Amino acid sequence: MRPLVAFDHMTLDGFVSSGQGMGLEWTHRGYSEQLAAYVQEHIQADFDTAVYGRETYLGMYGFWATRPDADSSANERVHAEWVNAVDKIVCSTTLESADWNNTRLIKSNLAEEFAKLKDRPGGAMAVYASPKLVHSMLGMGLIDEFRVIVHPVVIGSGTPLFPDKSALELNLVESETFDSGAVYLRYRLG
Repeated sequence: MRPLVAFDHMTLDGFVSSGQGMGLEWTHRGYSEQLAAYVQEHIQADFDTAVYGRETYLGMYGFWATRPDADSSANERVHAEWVNAVDKIVCSTTLESADWNNTRLIKSNLAEEFAKLKDRPGGAMAVYASPKLVHSMLGMGLIDEFRVIVHPVVIGSGTPLFPDKSALELNLVESETFDSGAVYLRYRLG
């Protein structure tokens, strides 16, 4: 069975979005070339499907669909090639279409659709950012694993990774610390 992974960047105080713009402006301090390479070579090595909520999809599509460009770093070029080629799913009740190549739009019946997808052969499916979608999928029992990069920053408010009154037992699978002060944590639901 294919796992469904929530892959998020998180502040030390538990937020995955500031609610401003794409909500990830605070990741720049902890993000480094070392971390970017680790994400590409290790964290997302088994991902064969990227999953997004509407807001994250629109932001990612707007940014990555036109990459790489002359100003892109080596890691940005590698990620751009990967994300433009990988299968993508956007979950939205309001989008009329999903125009990014290799993208499927799921408008309803998330639990049923993802149960079918999990039963198909393939690699891990990863929900990128998209905290509202992660909250919904947690409520439906669809998330199997969390891969979280904790950044050395506190923002005081925003959207948390876990919805209020969440109660989960998690098993640590691996961790890694980076020179930038960021820490990677991989947990499976217990």
